[in-house]
Amino acid sequence: MAERWRNTALLVIDMQKDFIEESSMIRVKGGKSIVPNVIRVVELARQHGILVIWVVREHDPRGRDVEIFRRHHYNSDQVGPTVKGTVGAELVDGLIIKEEEDYKIVKTRFSAFFSTNLHSFLQTSAVTNLVIAGVQTPNCIRQTVFDAVELDYPNVTVITDATAAATPEIHTANILDMKNIGVKTPTLHEWSEEFA
Repeated sequence: MAERWRNTALLVIDMQKDFIEESSMIRVKGGKSIVPNVIRVVELARQHGILVIWVVREHDPRGRDVEIFRRHHYNSDQVGPTVKGTVGAELVDGLIIKEEEDYKIVKTRFSAFFSTNLHSFLQTSAVTNLVIAGVQTPNCIRQTVFDAVELDYPNVTVITDATAAATPEIHTANILDMKNIGVKTPTLHEWSEEFA
């Protein structure tokens, strides 16, 4: 069974406290509800030998590497979102990086491929199939998916109930856009049935 999945990687995107916790200024409203499903996706991936890649944001305390539209969060006396080393940059409770098995990519923009070594790492790891979970659907999920398709990854899957956006309508519209370019969009249950 593990042989079947050896060319597959799971990308877990931005499942960090600043994007999920209620008290955060940049939280994704639908993010908290998917945490149990993301935990389950990671468990299934590990059980079947799928490489888990954690894609996280870690920013400079002064916001010098942040998109222009977010820089105002870094111009006050308060610490901005997902600053490296802060609690807000940590993964939400229940998600843990296994240092010896998993891989971590740090990004500063929407796409996990933009200005990172993700593509070269996937190539040297012989990964051709991507499964994606995390937040948020119209931004980091969508941009990563579109880049993966443009880079000719033949199989890209987005677990629809292990990804989320600010509203169900935004989430559904973006899932449809990704489905229309050939991306697979199963639920967690549907995806888990592939292991049967």
